[in-house]
Amino acid sequence: MDFKSSDTLSGPRSEDVLPDTATAAVKIVIVGGFGVGKTTMVGSVSEIRPLTTEETMTRAGIGIDDNPGSAAKTATTVAMDFGRISITDQLVLYLFGTPGQERFWFLWNGLFEGALGAVVLVDTRRLEVSFDVIGRLEDRGVPFVVAVNEFPDAPRYPVEELRAALDLPPDVPIVSCDARIRASSRDTLMTLMRFLHSLSLTP
Repeated sequence: MDFKSSDTLSGPRSEDVLPDTATAAVKIVIVGGFGVGKTTMVGSVSEIRPLTTEETMTRAGIGIDDNPGSAAKTATTVAMDFGRISITDQLVLYLFGTPGQERFWFLWNGLFEGALGAVVLVDTRRLEVSFDVIGRLEDRGVPFVVAVNEFPDAPRYPVEELRAALDLPPDVPIVSCDARIRASSRDTLMTLMRFLHSLSLTP
């Protein structure tokens, strides 16, 4: 290919470049059923422009991808979402959001490679879509916290009722969050980091 003198090659945006001070990186996975807010969380908290693989939903998905809690949803993740957040000048979290539909779960194997932990996003209108997700994490031995995404019309339940419904051990943290809000998503990630730190101190 021939380039003209007026052609220019551009690299990453300056705000996307990893800081020179970063010395450690941690991989975190955000998982959950279809339409629980994984792409929204990655987008709200990422300090770089997030990479998404959303595709427009078509009539072929009717009866397969129906989401009664979000009738206005018009796109869905088919591979992954990716973002980054700096916890300190030295520590960086790489965030990977998984596709929610079960037919794309074969992609989870690669996304979970090297992951230190996970955030499980749940929607209280459809808790049942979280059962298999949590089961897969437990089978893999991946530590996780549960974040209840606060959809406006979703019912609210006491933490212990949610713990019983999801059959969670008493040590797994459950927090409320609003995936649209950066501070709320950040606090959820910090809960996971504190949980992982506590596990590292356990003999």
